[in-house]
Parts: sequence; C-alpha cells; structure tokens
Amino acid sequence: MKKKLIVAATLTACSALAQAQNNVTIYGTVDQYIGYISSNSGAHIIGLNDGTLLRSRVGFRGVEELGNGYQAKFNLEQGLNADTGSSADAAHLFDRQAWVGINTPVGEFRLGRQNTEIQQIGGAIDYTERTTFGSIINSFGVPSRYDNDISYKTPRISGFQGSVHYALAEQAGGGLSQSAIYQLALDYTAGPYRAGYAGIVAKPAPTGNIQEKIQYHNLYADYDYGPGKIYLAYVHSNNITSNANGLTAGSILSNIASPNNLIAGTDKNANRYYNIYQVSADYRLSPQLRIGALYGVIKDTSNGDAGAQGGNVGAFYDLSKRTTLYSFASVMTNDANAGFRFSGSAGPSANLAGADVNGKRLTGFQAGVVHRF
Repeated sequence: MKKKLIVAATLTACSALAQAQNNVTIYGTVDQYIGYISSNSGAHIIGLNDGTLLRSRVGFRGVEELGNGYQAKFNLEQGLNADTGSSADAAHLFDRQAWVGINTPVGEFRLGRQNTEIQQIGGAIDYTERTTFGSIINSFGVPSRYDNDISYKTPRISGFQGSVHYALAEQAGGGLSQSAIYQLALDYTAGPYRAGYAGIVAKPAPTGNIQEKIQYHNLYADYDYGPGKIYLAYVHSNNITSNANGLTAGSILSNIASPNNLIAGTDKNANRYYNIYQVSADYRLSPQLRIGALYGVIKDTSNGDAGAQGGNVGAFYDLSKRTTLYSFASVMTNDANAGFRFSGSAGPSANLAGADVNGKRLTGFQAGVVHRF
C-alpha cells in the first residue's frame, strides 16, 4: 500500500509539473498482442502479452532552454504490463529511464539510469526494430539499460556521431574501473546509407574466480532503396548462460544489474562466445502497409552445439500516425545443447521453457496493436 501511494503521489506531482510548464511532455505507448508458441516437443501456449514492438510505458520528459545553445533535460519512464496493469519492474519506480542532463554546443551529458546505445539502435538492426519473436538477435538477448550511468554524446559531424558511457559499480574499496560497465558507439549516416557499432564491456568483481569480461559488440549496416530498406547485423558476445527456462536462456549481465551493476565473476559460461549473423529487408506496398522478412544464425564458437537459427515474415498496417496493427509468423530451431526462447520488446508472459525449448524447434505467431500517445 505504501508503494502504491508513493507511485500515485509521484505521478500526480509529475502531471502537475507537466501542466505548469509547456516544455514538459507526458508520453507513452500501449502495445498488446495475441501470441502463440509451439514446440516440436508437442507443447504449445497461447496468451495475451505486452510489447511486441514497444514495451507499454508512461513517461515524462522535459527541456529547459538555458540560452547560448544550452539546454537542461530530463526523462523519467516506467514500463507497464498493460495486460495486467502491473509495473514491469517492482525494483524500480522508473525502470526504463531516470536521468537528468545538459545539452551543449559540444554534445550532451547525462547522469542516471539510461538506455544502452545497443538498445537505441534497434531501428538499424532489422525491419522489426529487433523486437519480435523471429529476430534471432532479440532471442539471444539485448543489453537494454543500466543504473548509475554517466554518458556523453557528440553532435553529428559530417555524418558521424559518437557516444560513451560509464556505469559505476559503487563498490567499497574499489577504484573507478572496478566492476564497471563501459559503452562505446559510433553511428554514420550519409544519404540512403547507415552503418555503425555499439558495444558494452563489463568487468567482473575482482573477488570472482572467473575474470572474463562480459562483452556485447554489435555492427550494423543499412541501405534505403526507396520503397524499403535492407539491414545487415552482426553480434559477438559471451553474455549468455543457462537458467530454469533453457540451456541458453539467461543473460550474465542483467538489465536490472543489481546490486549496482556488479557481476560476480563466477559464471563459467563467460568463457563461451557466440557470433550472430542476421539479414533483413522490408518493402512498403502502400503508404499504410509495410511487409518484411528476416533470417539469422547464432553460432557457438566453442563448438558446443549451442547455437540456433530462424527468422520471420511480417506486416505493419498504420491505421493512423499513432496506431499500428501488426502480425508476424516466426520459426527458430535450437541446436542440441541450446535453449533459446522467443521474446518481444518484453519477454512474453505466455512462453515455453525447459524441455520444451532445449534442442527444440519453435514456431510462433503474433498479432496485435500498438498505440502511441
């Protein structure tokens, strides 16, 4: 009850602030879909899930002009399970973003819980923005956001824009570099072309017996040919481990990163790296209707037979600028020692696990609607 009162008071205060200042915006999305998943084990499940494309959320963002090219900015954003009305993350009041920053003529500086650069480039990865059942990169897992993050983004110069992040681990007795999470990104755009890199490196606790850094490196290249785009993407990472859901169904570096971005340094899976290759394309049939397809492969470089392959076909239909209908059909085949599962922008509440995904072929169907406000 106390937490509910705190949330209500916070939302009321933010709403009052938004009404008092015309430079504060209340925004959000509601994304709901019917999802069907089946396994060649014979199991299947159907459910109403949140977030194929955009996790349901409500947010507050604001900008204050300070003069001479300077701005003060903030963003507070909370994820929602719109199918149940519950909070997406009970550990955070604003689980998706909570930062304050200063934008200057030489770049933007931010402090707080922030999206990763890898999460931000979703639109450059494939035609679904890397969020559907069929996106192999999404099924592997995408580092999304971290606490205690300090970032700097350059202005775009001659098509190039760079970003750096440093997320503090806040460990007693440790130096600045101990158990920290680093990010680096470089994006280039020129006419119909876009290409870039976004990566994360996380240091384990010095007391851990496995000192392999957790890494996620993402290269991408796109070409806009007019009525559609072609997307190429590559990922190299060791950020995967096993859990009760499957042999390869968990991330070593959690998006919640509790406590304080700390990696224990005890997971032997950190020594196993994967390469992921994915190609995708879309085509706009009309101003309202866009179709697309993708295919991807996860390669286990340790030859442990723990990879996967698959893809999807799908369509988007815009009812308006704010409301889109979508549908996707997907398939993914796990190698004998792999247990990757389907995921959307949020993990589906109705999903298969364990023996129904380990070494199995999964098929899935999604049909839903997303509304932006």
